[in-house]
Amino acid sequence: MIDPASIPQLNKHFRLQWEEAQDCYVLLYPEGMVKLNESAGLILSYVDGVKTVANIIAELTERFPQVDSIASDIEEFMATASAQRWVAFS
Repeated sequence: MIDPASIPQLNKHFRLQWEEAQDCYVLLYPEGMVKLNESAGLILSYVDGVKTVANIIAELTERFPQVDSIASDIEEFMATASAQRWVAFS
């Protein structure tokens, strides 16, 4: 389980960027690229090494009030991103 007070940081070996040709966010790394779906790209765009998981949940809940499961979706994605080593937590 992801601690809402933890602060996610993008792994230093990855760079998040909007890829115009792909029309989506991608994670670039020395060996290649990970094409992210819309939700994953949006969540990672909020990862700045300052905001806590709780802050990110609050900001996205405010932006998308119609999504009931947003907190659990974000926590689930953060767990996946951690398992993939895209993010680390402090």
